[in-house]
Amino acid sequence: MTAGFSGSFFESQLLEVVVQRSRTTSPAVLGAALGMVLVFGLPLHAGAQPPPRAVETVPGMPPVVNPANVYSETAADKLSPAIASHLPRVYVPNRQSNDVFVIDQATMQVVDKFKVGINPQHVVPSWDLKTLWVTNNAEGRTDGSLTPIDPVTGKAGKSIPVDDPYNMYFTPDGKSAIVVAEALKRLDFRDPQTMKLQSSLAVPQCKGINHADFSIDGRYAIFTCEFGAALAKIDFVERKVLGYLQLKKGAMPQDIRISPDGKLFFVADMHSGGVWVIDGESFKDIEFIATGVGAHGLYPSRDGTKLYVANRGSGHVFGPPGGKGSVTVIDFATRKIIATWPIPGGGSPDMGNVSVDGKVLWLSGRFDNVVYAIDTTNGEVKKIPVGREPHGLTVWPQPGRYSLGHTGNLR
Repeated sequence: MTAGFSGSFFESQLLEVVVQRSRTTSPAVLGAALGMVLVFGLPLHAGAQPPPRAVETVPGMPPVVNPANVYSETAADKLSPAIASHLPRVYVPNRQSNDVFVIDQATMQVVDKFKVGINPQHVVPSWDLKTLWVTNNAEGRTDGSLTPIDPVTGKAGKSIPVDDPYNMYFTPDGKSAIVVAEALKRLDFRDPQTMKLQSSLAVPQCKGINHADFSIDGRYAIFTCEFGAALAKIDFVERKVLGYLQLKKGAMPQDIRISPDGKLFFVADMHSGGVWVIDGESFKDIEFIATGVGAHGLYPSRDGTKLYVANRGSGHVFGPPGGKGSVTVIDFATRKIIATWPIPGGGSPDMGNVSVDGKVLWLSGRFDNVVYAIDTTNGEVKKIPVGREPHGLTVWPQPGRYSLGHTGNLR
């Protein structure tokens, strides 16, 4: 900017000249004047903002409706016809008791429970929203399985044998389920209906591979390496490892979620007690936000403006009941903490999701054998007893067009 001129004065004078000259000046001169507007970066009218550039997605992936908000299609009023007859339930996998408890969302009471495979870890909505899959990874054994749940009836079907299914995701085009074989350091691509193996991808430098989120265009995903203090970036077009990002020594990355504009990834770090902010394209960490002891699960608010961080109350894989558990609320736009809600009497909030209307954040109490129903307006907590060591619960149904997996990563 020219010395001695305030921005607002200079801009207003230049724009006035352009308007006046447009009535009497040749197109060439007018073009030069307009060029000055562009050179100085001035808007053609006050408050004007260029629209976000359309996102070119990978083939088969549904289009990105709002490039400024990847969560735009998961608003409360965006319920797919595919879930019209689904029961409003919370499905809770209990790792030690090898069962799933079913909670009625309206009454907040357990209304059913059934046995599944060994060590159920997460309940994962399918890409087409028609099935909920329980990932039973049978730790230290070879009899892992996936158990389907029909969300219309709330009942489980016959389990399918699968190698080490700690977690599960889906390719953005819906053509493959991605079974995260944590102990094997491997991603297994399977038919999303039959779970027949299609191919495998080794991720040898990602010790404890478990959680992931996809880029806004579906080209790549970033996976967390829980026991390697690192992240792995995977190209899902070529299906190859693009590289690894080493975090600080002693880090223990857990859940990961993309920012609404698709530029950043937020990564919970259980050992460090906070959230790393990662630039997706450059694959570098740019900030660390301290949240609380044992930062673990990450869930966007229903309107996509806030991120709920479940702080499990312990920085270790196993912890005592009644820990310093809490929920931290981060504003996506500013990356500032706007609220912290301690669990009354202590607790271990772990994994879950928000209700359709966004008014309740449901989280498993990993070391306290309860589920927390947290009021998102004030942080008030209701506790519901469940089985032994509840883990990756899912709240169903959820708004959205398709599921990328985990406990309900919809878009």
